[in-house]
Amino acid sequence: MNRDDMLARLLVQAEDQGAAVVTLRAVVEEASELGAERALSRMGLDDPHAHIDLSELRQLLQAWRDAKTSAWKAAIGWVVRGALALLLMGMAWRLGLPELLK
Repeated sequence: MNRDDMLARLLVQAEDQGAAVVTLRAVVEEASELGAERALSRMGLDDPHAHIDLSELRQLLQAWRDAKTSAWKAAIGWVVRGALALLLMGMAWRLGLPELLK
């Protein structure tokens, strides 16, 4: 059972015991707002500029991901180039290139 189902059951149970659904929904909404504000405050995101900070953090995280992807691609490219160079050198050695250069 997820939280939505649990909340719905609790509302039905409270209504059966005489509470008005409108009142219960208002209590749930206020409690949700208070909980969200408390969570944002604990994370230090309760100031007016918090949305700007979050936007900058998202941009920074995306830049980090892009840089990491580029670094992996570059590293793989260098490994492939190195392997091909070694293969070419091995083929040249096998075909007797050092003797031809003497």
